[in-house]
Amino acid sequence: MNLENLRQEYRKNQLLESSVDPNPIRQFEQWFEAVVHAEIHEPNALTLSTVDEHGKPSSRVVLLKGISEGGFVFFSNYSSHKGRDLTQNPHGYMNFLWLELERQVRISGVIQKISREETEAYFHSRPRESQIGAWVSHQSEVIASRTVLEEQLAQITDRFRDVEVIPVPDYWGGYRLMPEQIEFWQGRPSRLHDRILYTKLKDDSWKIERLSP
Repeated sequence: MNLENLRQEYRKNQLLESSVDPNPIRQFEQWFEAVVHAEIHEPNALTLSTVDEHGKPSSRVVLLKGISEGGFVFFSNYSSHKGRDLTQNPHGYMNFLWLELERQVRISGVIQKISREETEAYFHSRPRESQIGAWVSHQSEVIASRTVLEEQLAQITDRFRDVEVIPVPDYWGGYRLMPEQIEFWQGRPSRLHDRILYTKLKDDSWKIERLSP
């Protein structure tokens, strides 16, 4: 396979300083709305990068579950690899890639746990099966086989059979990335892509700059 010949020209749109919103959160919401309308599969999927205990980068795909002026929310097991990473180093990176629209967004900042009230509200909005799944999975731990997981599922399902409101596990909850920088990337012809970078200033305003492709 000759990977050098896998080329594609990007021509669908442009990104100019004169057209972007002064607030990157609103700019993200505009782009995300376009992604949803384009009916892209799993539009809220993102690559989350953290730093592990050895100082090495660690990445995985998670789902965005909330957007606000405060930041970008996702949920996880606190004892997972990413949870342990964030306990030691709260800095992280989110990367959204929407090839169908020839767009990418990169977000860096500090990641903190959300309130327990926010976690409980989201947890109880999930399907009952997903709530039970949070109790079954001790994310990132080594298990002997799939059978072990299925046996735990049967035990937890029986445990909560007559429980109307399933409690949230202590080890499960939400995180919020509070952005310090957000970069919007729009594919353009000849690899001369548009890159607009927002940097948060001390007064909470945003500086907007164009980056070379």
